[in-house]
Amino acid sequence: MKVVVASRNPVKVGATTQAFNTLFPDATLDIMSVNVDSGAGDQPDSDEATRLGARARALRSREAVPDADFWVGLEGGVEIIDNQLMAFAWMAVQGRVGDISEARSATLPLPPAVKELVVSGLELGEANDRVFSTVNSKQGGGAYGLLTDGLYTRESIYAQTLIIALIPFVNMLYPQSEAGHFD
Repeated sequence: MKVVVASRNPVKVGATTQAFNTLFPDATLDIMSVNVDSGAGDQPDSDEATRLGARARALRSREAVPDADFWVGLEGGVEIIDNQLMAFAWMAVQGRVGDISEARSATLPLPPAVKELVVSGLELGEANDRVFSTVNSKQGGGAYGLLTDGLYTRESIYAQTLIIALIPFVNMLYPQSEAGHFD
């Protein structure tokens, strides 16, 4: 099974690998990563921009590598809700047939010091690195890992969300289901 991940970030590739291994344990996976623009900028700052960024990544990865079974877009974003900066991600999956399936991750409230830096224009990963005195946390545990002391990580949250986004491809109740096709 050939799966194209619309990012070269090892966390996103790892989450995709984990999700597909979980749902298709008997399949031989060929995970390929490509760089494509999300159109959402370096730091999407709304739920809608983040969702559309994930969708654009999935669609653009299909344009870049048309001969795959699945194309996956993962996009992390932030939004201020009731004066609280929240982090989350959207996953978009395009299969060979049917519509794109999307799912949103758990939402993480961020500390005021991170909010201050993000509002001033920093990307969330850099803001986290400054507040937590880390380096390149977005390619590690991310804010989830930093705030839960590793109980959850960016990769584990993304993998969980991607599994949810894949439900229409593995459950026969959905018209685009390819359940059983990859066994």
